[in-house]
Amino acid sequence: MTIESQRDKLKQHFAGRVTTQARVVLEAWQQLKLRQWSDSQWLTDFQNATIKLGRYAARFDMTDHLSIAQAINQDLKKAHIRGGNNVSQEVEALEAHILELANLTQRKSDKPGMYAQRTYIRAPIYIALNNGQLADRIIRQMQFFDFRGERYYDHESLVAATQKNKPETLILDVDFGDSSRAGLEVIKTIQGHHETPVPVLFVCADEGDIETRLIAARNGGEEFFSGQFDAAQLIEKVETFTRTSSHQPYRVMVVDDSKAQAAFIESALKKAGIIPKIITDPMQVLVGLKEFSPELIIMDMYMPGCTGTELAKVIRQQDQFVSVPIIYLSAEDDINKQLHAMSLGGDDFLVKPIVPRHLVATIHNRGRRARSLLALMIRDSLTGLFNHTHTLQLLTGEIEKAGQSSTPLCFAMMDIDYFKKINDRYGHPVGDRVLKSISLFLKQRLRKSDHIGRYGGEEFAVILPSTSESDARDIMNEIREKFSELIHPTDMEQFKATFSCGIASCTPTDTQQSLAQKADKALYDAKHGGRNCVRVYRES
Repeated sequence: MTIESQRDKLKQHFAGRVTTQARVVLEAWQQLKLRQWSDSQWLTDFQNATIKLGRYAARFDMTDHLSIAQAINQDLKKAHIRGGNNVSQEVEALEAHILELANLTQRKSDKPGMYAQRTYIRAPIYIALNNGQLADRIIRQMQFFDFRGERYYDHESLVAATQKNKPETLILDVDFGDSSRAGLEVIKTIQGHHETPVPVLFVCADEGDIETRLIAARNGGEEFFSGQFDAAQLIEKVETFTRTSSHQPYRVMVVDDSKAQAAFIESALKKAGIIPKIITDPMQVLVGLKEFSPELIIMDMYMPGCTGTELAKVIRQQDQFVSVPIIYLSAEDDINKQLHAMSLGGDDFLVKPIVPRHLVATIHNRGRRARSLLALMIRDSLTGLFNHTHTLQLLTGEIEKAGQSSTPLCFAMMDIDYFKKINDRYGHPVGDRVLKSISLFLKQRLRKSDHIGRYGGEEFAVILPSTSESDARDIMNEIREKFSELIHPTDMEQFKATFSCGIASCTPTDTQQSLAQKADKALYDAKHGGRNCVRVYRES
């Protein structure tokens, strides 16, 4: 590879990072508009995303993006953004900058002016299928989930598009083109242009023999759909490979009475993108656990006042920290003593002096396993949402936070209308797909700071921190309206489903139980008020 081609490749990589950050800015702006510029959480996210865009653009010498980011930041300093219809001049100026950024971000294949109507955070999903009706149906369904599909009709245009912009996901017909298994040939060309493989969802008219499936797997095939399948199933997989910021940094609490050793570990963890919390007084561990809620704990074996194993026993006595990995640090190199220490509540043992890369590797290995186990404990297996118990635990925590910060909090409960009739008429597998569809719908349209749970059966719950009652009603109403338009295909016929929703706003005297009862009462009113509507709790 020549120096010029290396520079071009590096430039494309940098351009991709700036474009991705621009889409983050656009999504945050969309969410602010939805909430009429009154949500402090999204306003903060928008400000931070714009600052980051400017930093990236300056670093990678992309002057157009830099000037827009600077203009937005200047207007934000002057703006006094109010809710309702009172939109200031600064907001109108921001609108113009956002439209300019959106037009700068869109691709040549986008229709002119499309961003003036709607902004998409995600890159388009490339679709190359011989079955035109299926491709169009998938694209229409994707729009309901805020995905944008781009269809390609021949090898040349598909290869050219993937060379210009690496797709996040590609939906490819095994037989795409003029001959049998031609799609397998074109994917080899596409993958050859990228250092890391493009995730591919293969579609095949027949079952596909082992050789076909092996070739697909070797060329980035993450899924293989054969015969008749539901577009919603495919979109679920698309969401898996296009989820933004799927990896959150690990939160690690370091307990070590040596300030020098603690500072050394803190520096190593920060460089690795890990969030550390340093405790140099072991008597403050319980306070640190409550405030920081670590995913892993690194603990010195011998400290004044107590040993690491004694402290581990105290930590393990609290149910919420029973499964948190504890990694001991010590100069002890006797394997028998190390094993004994781990039998008393520890999970791993690192011998001093600590090698930073060994420490980071241990944290990642233990962290991945801990997150997987935690997900099994707190998430619903069908939808991937939080289960009933964990949803209520999160609600308790958010009520406490709202009381401390004097910020609004809303709790919404949802119930799919006539769900038993759906199961009876179309079968439980179709009913399960409806449950998964509404789960994906909620995940796509709510903030990262919102908590979504499957409350039980066809009931769902949404915790909306820093959200006023009117904003919560507007948000849930928009989701309800959009979901009611979604088409669910079956072997018998197509149908649409709706849901009813009840919302309760948290008061200073509310507990988890009382707030849930209020939302349940509002949901009852919605169900008996005609269904397919949103009701807000009111005192009788």
